[in-house]
Amino acid sequence: MSLLIKVESEDGMIALGKALSEGLGGCGAVHITGDLGAGKTTLCRGVLRAMGHMAAVKSPTFTLVEPYEVECQGKIHDVYHFDLYRLSDPGELDYVGVDEYFRPDSLCLIEWPEKATGYLPAHDLHIAIDVSGEKRIIVITAHTVHGEKACKRVSEVYNEVLPSNT
Repeated sequence: MSLLIKVESEDGMIALGKALSEGLGGCGAVHITGDLGAGKTTLCRGVLRAMGHMAAVKSPTFTLVEPYEVECQGKIHDVYHFDLYRLSDPGELDYVGVDEYFRPDSLCLIEWPEKATGYLPAHDLHIAIDVSGEKRIIVITAHTVHGEKACKRVSEVYNEVLPSNT
C-alpha cells in the first residue's frame, strides 16, 4: 500500500506526523528520505509531539541517534530518532549497537537510511519527501502489515490522499 500526500506548510508536516504516530501506536521502524531541508526532522517532531514530547526535537546529525522516552496514553514508549547523514561507513552502526534499538516495542525513525543500506533491520514504512516549491510531495509506502495499519490511519485523516503508483 502506498499513499501520495501534498503538504503545504510546517504545520502540515507536524499534522502528518501526528497521523503517523496514531497509526504506528508507538512502535515500528520508519525510513524517511528526502533532500536536505525537505522536512524529515519536522515530520519526526510531529510524531514525537503527538506522543506527548514537548521539549526540543533536533536532528541527531552528530550523535547518529537521539533517544526519547515518552508517555503516551498511560504507556511509556522508547523512540529512537536516527540521522545517518554524516555516516561515512555503515559499519559504524555496529559501534552504536544499532540492533539494540530495533525492538518490537520501540519506535525507530531513521533519516537518511540509504546511508546504511544492508545494515538496518526491515522497516514498516518508507516515507519519501520531495520538495516542489513551497509544497512537499510525500509518498508513504507500507512494507508490513503494521505499516499498512499506519497508512490506513493517515488516509482516514487526509481526505485528499491519493493512491501512489510506486
